[in-house]
Amino acid sequence: MTRRSCAIYATGFVSAHLLIVGIALVVAQVFQTMIHSRLKKEITLTEKSQVFESWKNPPPPVYMEYYFFNVTNPEMFMAGGKASVKQIGPYTYREYRPRENVTFLENGTKVYALNPKTFVFVPEKSVGDPEVDIVRTVNIPFVAIMNELNSYSFFLRTLVSMYINSLGVEMFMTRTVHEVLWGFKDPLLTKVHSLKPEVDEYFGLMWKKNGTHEGEFVFHTGEQNYLDYGKIDTWNGLREMSWWSSNQSNMINGTDGAVFHPLINRNELLYIFAADLCRSIHLAYVEDVDVKGIQAYRFAPPNDVLMSPKNNPTNAGFCVPAGDCLGTGVLKVSVCREGAPIVVSFPHFYQADPAYINAIDGLNPNKEEHETYLDLQPTTGVPIRACKRAQLNIILKRVKGFPKTKNITETIFPIMFVNETATIDDESAGQMRSLLLIVTLVSNFPVLIVGLGIILLLVFLVLFCRNRQKKTAKDDTAYTPVSDKTDESSETPASQPMKNGSYIAMSPVEAQKC
Repeated sequence: MTRRSCAIYATGFVSAHLLIVGIALVVAQVFQTMIHSRLKKEITLTEKSQVFESWKNPPPPVYMEYYFFNVTNPEMFMAGGKASVKQIGPYTYREYRPRENVTFLENGTKVYALNPKTFVFVPEKSVGDPEVDIVRTVNIPFVAIMNELNSYSFFLRTLVSMYINSLGVEMFMTRTVHEVLWGFKDPLLTKVHSLKPEVDEYFGLMWKKNGTHEGEFVFHTGEQNYLDYGKIDTWNGLREMSWWSSNQSNMINGTDGAVFHPLINRNELLYIFAADLCRSIHLAYVEDVDVKGIQAYRFAPPNDVLMSPKNNPTNAGFCVPAGDCLGTGVLKVSVCREGAPIVVSFPHFYQADPAYINAIDGLNPNKEEHETYLDLQPTTGVPIRACKRAQLNIILKRVKGFPKTKNITETIFPIMFVNETATIDDESAGQMRSLLLIVTLVSNFPVLIVGLGIILLLVFLVLFCRNRQKKTAKDDTAYTPVSDKTDESSETPASQPMKNGSYIAMSPVEAQKC
């Protein structure tokens, strides 16, 4: 056997073994299982984990964009007409949210932490100066007092109404954006404070929320089960709430939205506990997206999250008292926020009953600007981009004993909405792309082996066929058979002598003449 033949058969031998080994590894998913096992162990909230530091101090900048609904026709609304509003904003603040007082519990399987939030104004991302710009909106302290007095006697309500009129307090107030957002000394609350010192005389939508936290959290580290990574064990010492009217509605499910378990698939529902909404919500897969060259899954709250109990009976537990339900797209949270009848929704009543949208002129809900979504890298579970949008509303209605309200139509009135956004920074995105490249190469190593085996197999087949063709051609040339035709059947012209012979070693030998 020549060296050429040895090389050809060696190529075939190697290709066969590569195909066998590669296909076996693909079927057994050895490398993929190894990578997944490593991810489950590495992505935990433990001090040795690579993700722990980014969980304590999230690198992506978080921005809070506040938009307000400026009321343009308060007199018409008070006379029984439809209110008209104009959106103003954004007024943007950078949010800092480090984890503090981090303490590991139960042999590292749980971790305690506070999450104080601090806000710093960002002028270059805002439409104006919040300390100068004016907004006309609902006088929430006034509405809160009317709501509290609703259970008292008509006589008492009438006396209070007369006293409030003497102070010149109206249903709508005009304040700077900064005052409405961060607080001001309210004249009506100041009077109440003198009688009941426990009532704060200051009011603001974000009053006492700059530099404070939303409660004490205990999280699962994922040490025992990777699916529990980042899930809330207790909030303020509670494993379930008591505000709502069903056990399911009172459950504290999921994470706080900062982290999720690795190896996410498109078919699962992700749960987030939103302390500002006083409930847990779920998100479902929407589509695949690309964020800074990173493939991600987009998850968003489906329509059934705030659907009316008539269409989604599981939401009946959010009706307090039981049976007192609002329509699709809104949630009354006054049960966990004492005072005014506060209602939350998506901005511009996106996904809400058209009746709420049509009750106010100036609303224009659309998916692009008003949808809440979360873009997650499915292998690591890391949020790549997040956009949380929520609107604050208040119920305005007639209250007996307050003559100024006698003509108004009951309305869920929009106050403001917030767009909370965060996108992975360029440095972290580069690190993520490098990590995913390594994971992809290692996971697909068996496929590379199969591919190499196929290439070598093709090379083997080509070389083998060419070798056979050359051998056949050589045999046909070196061993041409002697002609067995008779003279009679082989007549040739007289000018050309007849030849009869054989070729030996490629040298023709003419036959001797008789």
